[in-house]
Amino acid sequence: MQIYRFISWNVNGIRAVEKKEALKWVDNEKVDILGLQEIKAEENQIPKTIFEKEFSFKHINPCSIKGRSGTALYSDIEPFFADKTLNVDILKEGRINEAHFNFNNKKIAFFNVYFPNGQSKDERLTYKMQFYDRFLEHCENLKKDGFSIIVCGDVNTAHKEIDLARPKANEETSGFLPMEREWITKFLNHGYIDTFRYINGDEPHNYSWWSYRANARTNNVGWRIDYFYVSEDLKDNINDAYILNEYMGSDHCPIVLEIKL
Repeated sequence: MQIYRFISWNVNGIRAVEKKEALKWVDNEKVDILGLQEIKAEENQIPKTIFEKEFSFKHINPCSIKGRSGTALYSDIEPFFADKTLNVDILKEGRINEAHFNFNNKKIAFFNVYFPNGQSKDERLTYKMQFYDRFLEHCENLKKDGFSIIVCGDVNTAHKEIDLARPKANEETSGFLPMEREWITKFLNHGYIDTFRYINGDEPHNYSWWSYRANARTNNVGWRIDYFYVSEDLKDNINDAYILNEYMGSDHCPIVLEIKL
């Protein structure tokens, strides 16, 4: 076994991030798999100068509506299968990179996901909840086929009060609604682990997203809505999980999973 380092980041526009040179840190970090969400670009629009590192594999999933959503997966490990998982992302919003890897004869389905935001209108909240359920069903089917599961990305929901700075003020806000939080509980109860909480317990004031308003990041008035989940069979493989809040350039910051495979 060796320790692999996976990093996830909602960049909120990969072209905007490139103008800030805000992905250059990838060249100085050990990164075996990098998942980016909300790239807001098609593959030919992604600047070649975002970082110098040349990953052996990349999988870009743009939104069918230009300039929205989109995900990108970069890997130094070659998968034996890659997909856009349109049985979950039925509106073709570019929300999922699915890649299957073989680590020491262990089959792993790795997902980089930009889950829908439910704040704009009731229809989007309904779609978000349906997306959640389709995703869980898809993961469960893969487990039945002998896969272990790793999920990274922007889940767009804070699970517990400890996961946002102002829980009482946001009880009626999508991203902290009871139904959204209950889905995360349901997901975990199906045999998945929130790796950050597994490693760090109830350590407070750890967030991955901050509003651009009212100096929220400076004052650390944030939400933890970005996650690495693993299926329970990988629990003993988790080496570390943490947040890279020193990296700027988006309203989110990168998160890390170190895992022995």
